[in-house]
Amino acid sequence: MRLIFAIAGLFLWLPLAAQQPDAVRQLQKFTQVYRYLDGLYVDEVDMAPLVEGAIEGMLEELDPHSAYIDAEEMQGITESFDGEFSGIGVEFNILRDTIVVAGIIAGGPAERVGVRPNDRIVRIDTLDAVGFKQRDVPKYLRGKRGSRVEIDVIRPGEPERLHFGIVRDKIPLHTVDAAYMAADKIGYIKVNRFGHSTMREFREAYRRLGRPQSLILDLQGNGGGLLEQAVEMAAFFLPHGARIVSTEGRAVPPQSFSAPQNGEDLKGPLVVLIDEQSASASEIVAGAMQDWDRGVVIGRPSFGKGLVQRQIGLSDGSAVRLTVARYHTPSGRVIQRPYEPGKRREYYLDHLRRYDDAMCDSLDADTPAYRTLRTGRTVYGGGGIRPDILVKADTTGFSTYYAELIRRGVMNEFILDYMDRERPALERDFPAFESFERGYEADEKVLADLIALGETRGVTFDSTGFESSRALMRLQIKALVAQRLFGMEGYYRIMNPAHNDAYRQAIELLGDWKKNGAPLLEAEPVLQ
Repeated sequence: MRLIFAIAGLFLWLPLAAQQPDAVRQLQKFTQVYRYLDGLYVDEVDMAPLVEGAIEGMLEELDPHSAYIDAEEMQGITESFDGEFSGIGVEFNILRDTIVVAGIIAGGPAERVGVRPNDRIVRIDTLDAVGFKQRDVPKYLRGKRGSRVEIDVIRPGEPERLHFGIVRDKIPLHTVDAAYMAADKIGYIKVNRFGHSTMREFREAYRRLGRPQSLILDLQGNGGGLLEQAVEMAAFFLPHGARIVSTEGRAVPPQSFSAPQNGEDLKGPLVVLIDEQSASASEIVAGAMQDWDRGVVIGRPSFGKGLVQRQIGLSDGSAVRLTVARYHTPSGRVIQRPYEPGKRREYYLDHLRRYDDAMCDSLDADTPAYRTLRTGRTVYGGGGIRPDILVKADTTGFSTYYAELIRRGVMNEFILDYMDRERPALERDFPAFESFERGYEADEKVLADLIALGETRGVTFDSTGFESSRALMRLQIKALVAQRLFGMEGYYRIMNPAHNDAYRQAIELLGDWKKNGAPLLEAEPVLQ
């Protein structure tokens, strides 16, 4: 019955004035049905999944982003936003039923006791770990800080199993994937989501780069996160008092968020990269930069998720996220794109249509136009953020054959096998990223081994598809090897210059800002 009381708690959370008689009657009706099912139904019924299904059903009839989150999923979400969890500090993959250590968190518990990349974890405490599924591993390696876990590993070149006793500790979850100098005086920072640690990481990265003269802020693929972190990031680039975002809803008072003081970077040339997966907090930042003419937005139209959710915890550790308001950019644009309640499938299909229309440089006749707040140039509403410079996705080299290698997990398995064999030689030959970037290429033998593995995994060789994807496959292998040797930053340093048109345009724009960039913020957007 505790889930019923949890649902009732939602009503108790509401102000008394909002509890209209009809709402009380509907709650009583729900409770009656629950009692009849529990007491009279012909078979014994597990009521918990029925109640969870009822909650999900109610929320399905609302907007596309109100949602129910079960207790297990809620734990993972909390860790993601908190920016840390307690564990041993390894990155792992499953290779042929065996847990393979793919990477070690620097300074973490596993590194301190001598665990290395390529070690195979074959026992965790008293459990045989061979045959574990990917989703099961964290349950046994994570745990309370200060608790101890015993593991046995098999290490290539060692005749016997190695035993390690590891005391779990806090492990950071980074939200800044990469920060490096992309060109002379041009910094690049990639933010994958907005969690509690994002602005601390961002400021550290910005200062580590020496406060670059120009900056590329990459929010491509960033699905959002915490509002306060988005506000703080936008404020980093805006003067005191500049409005960043406002909210408006039926049952909550309107709010406006502004820069509390002058930002650390008020004048440096800025480019913000977005795409169709940039949503929510990412759109708040991009929209504020665009509305204040603070930076040029390059890429593809963003997702259009501008609904404010309040997360309400339930008694069993689960939660509901209820939409309570809408976000507005500083110029008044509504970030949320239109939707019909209860039609979630249509909502996501419409996103594809809107994306195709935008990339064809067409706008609906009723698309509202707005004026930016500094120079009065035109920007467009209707949901999401439309870039100042549109860049189509680079699909060069994609083929059905290549896609099948990825979908079947062949590429991932191949990289694990390859690093297992070659890591010692790679670390010896390429001690720094610069030497790797200059000296490493995936040769024909590497590609032949990938093809052979695909054949054994049921992916029939397609010579036409292979030839069209050959260059991209070599690039992807190089980037994935760089990731395993030098972290996520290594991956982006390989992929961005070679396969990210928005990134390349940002470099060109910032390379001659006065000629290419500044005029875009003084006139109508240039569409390409």
